[in-house]
Amino acid sequence: MVPVVIILAVGTIIEKYHGNAFAVDHVYNSWWFILLLAVIGVACIVTIVRNKLWHTRHQLMLYSSAVVILLGGGLTTWTGQHGNLVLTEGTPNHLCTMDDGDSFALPFDVTLQHFELMTYPGSKAPMDFISHVTVEGDEAVISMNNIYRHKGYRFYQADYDMQGGSTLSVAHDPLGIAVTYLGYLLAIAGLVWMFLTPKSHFRRLLRALPLVLMLMASTAQAAPTTLPRQSAEKLGQMYVLYKGRICPLQTLAKDFSTKLCGNATYQGLTPEQVLSGWLFYSTEWFDEPMIKIKGSELRHQLGMEGRYTSFANLLAHQDLFGEHMLSKDLRAADEKYNLIKMVTGSELLKLYPLTDSTGKLSWYSQNDPLPLDVNDDEYIFIRKQLSYCQELVVTGDFTTLDQVFEKTAEYQRKQAAAVLPSPTRIRAERIYNALTTGRWLALLSITLGLLSFAIALYSSPRDKSTGASRLSIVGSKVSTLIVALLTLFLLVIMLLRWIAGGHAPMAGGFDSMHLMTIAIGIVALCTARRYHIAPSIALMAMGFCLMVAMMSGSNPPITHLMPVLSSPLLTLHVMVIMIAYALFIFAMLGSVAALLRPTLRSSMERTNLLLLYPAVALLAVGIIIGAVWANISWGNYWSWDPKEVWALITLLLYLYPLHLSAQQGHSTLRFHIWCIAAFLSVVVTYFGVNLLLGGMHAYN
Repeated sequence: MVPVVIILAVGTIIEKYHGNAFAVDHVYNSWWFILLLAVIGVACIVTIVRNKLWHTRHQLMLYSSAVVILLGGGLTTWTGQHGNLVLTEGTPNHLCTMDDGDSFALPFDVTLQHFELMTYPGSKAPMDFISHVTVEGDEAVISMNNIYRHKGYRFYQADYDMQGGSTLSVAHDPLGIAVTYLGYLLAIAGLVWMFLTPKSHFRRLLRALPLVLMLMASTAQAAPTTLPRQSAEKLGQMYVLYKGRICPLQTLAKDFSTKLCGNATYQGLTPEQVLSGWLFYSTEWFDEPMIKIKGSELRHQLGMEGRYTSFANLLAHQDLFGEHMLSKDLRAADEKYNLIKMVTGSELLKLYPLTDSTGKLSWYSQNDPLPLDVNDDEYIFIRKQLSYCQELVVTGDFTTLDQVFEKTAEYQRKQAAAVLPSPTRIRAERIYNALTTGRWLALLSITLGLLSFAIALYSSPRDKSTGASRLSIVGSKVSTLIVALLTLFLLVIMLLRWIAGGHAPMAGGFDSMHLMTIAIGIVALCTARRYHIAPSIALMAMGFCLMVAMMSGSNPPITHLMPVLSSPLLTLHVMVIMIAYALFIFAMLGSVAALLRPTLRSSMERTNLLLLYPAVALLAVGIIIGAVWANISWGNYWSWDPKEVWALITLLLYLYPLHLSAQQGHSTLRFHIWCIAAFLSVVVTYFGVNLLLGGMHAYN
């Protein structure tokens, strides 16, 4: 197993610098790697025969599934065909181009009748890509997650061009897919049988586990001038076209503030007040040191002493910004610099919906070129509305200003009634924005988790014969209550985000960390009675997950999904994987506690095994679901992407402690050290791939 893990890890590094095609050709499809996989398959067969695993059905199915999956992968490599079919409207084509430049011919022609790009209402964000084709007299519609099958060939919507052409991904692999899917079914059946049969190691652990209590356990400055809170709230209630979707202006304001200073609020001001300050009091805000700059070298170039600087200072050093900025920190600063210019110049505020003579609805900012057929009243309103608001701000007439904001919102609802989100979705998004400002929740969760963990360590029994102390029992109950409240709050946040976005929020880095936090809370609540330190561990883990979510965009905007992500399999894949990762976190922290208190090593090993069995099973099922989703979406169930490879590495590493625990006289210390070390693969799978290795699964 160790050589395979090392080769897989090195392969992801090679892919980082030389690309996926190079890594596949020189590592994953090389003769020596295929030989190594064949040796593993033979070893599984030998294990089945030598240990007579036909007497234990779940082990027989699991080992057999590994053999069948490896065989299916080999058949896909040797007999499968994958390529791209480029189509232009009205021209038949049957020649498919493969990644290596070779080609193969289809036994029939495919003709594109026309290509259709569907967008979300009121925006240019793509909702679906649709090719209407004809194949041997049959008419077919091919779109994202809607494949077409003909004579054993499968066609997937892959790409398009601005001239109306379409690119289809073509796969012909009936034998490899059939065998691989059979392996998947065997694996799932074996895992289910393992949890159901009374003879399995997991069931014996469950019966033998005793109810043991574990022993674990600045100077304020004046805020700059801005609108009153009520007026700023009225401003935030207007609609805006932002990042391809129609949303409350409050959402743009929140992202604007977060982008500049790393937090949705600033000096006690709401996001709407921050945005209105830059809109109507820009001269004063130019000197406000609220722009967060990363990188000590860039800070030195900007003459900064702390982490924050002003827009005026960026203006004074604007010669640093240009087209060829190699520094990541400089590019981030340039993004903030240009964002402020877009807001103060009103370019970002696409507040005004107009329908042109063709019936097409578009949203415009104050300074955008308007349709030639716009009437005079609308032209003057769009060009002068913000200037009139500025006059009201200067005179302090905030009552009239509030009325102008309200009338603008009425104008928007009248002009764009057909494409505006429902009041329920808008209300959900506004509540979501209000509830998710700042990092206080993450910091509070970490603090309470560390405190309860320290109490658990201090009050835990020194040996197995000593009962739990009153302090330990009370601390566990209080921690459980806090975990329950935090989990409930996060579920409400997730529901609001689901309603506002119109899809399950599981497609990005923030969403996955949020889901992992919920999964940790649910696991802790389900195991709290047997695993008394679970709430303390959960609070720490939930706090760190929330902090990471904040760092990875600090609640990024609720955007439209890419068409390929609009699949229920994605939702199921992410949920299953996140629950597995949550269980791995518990096992890792439990092993840390066992190393700190040696008297707990045996009991904590049993507890960790009860967590690892379902964790490994869920990870395996999650990988299988992801493979099926990839096959449905792209025609290829395994592409050796770094995310896929490291998920496989994680699965292999966590199989070892399960194997170790089944051996008589094994080292409990080694078991716990391995559980801690193996968790590094989870960290690499999630953070290393996203931040360093990249790939098509990375949350960029």
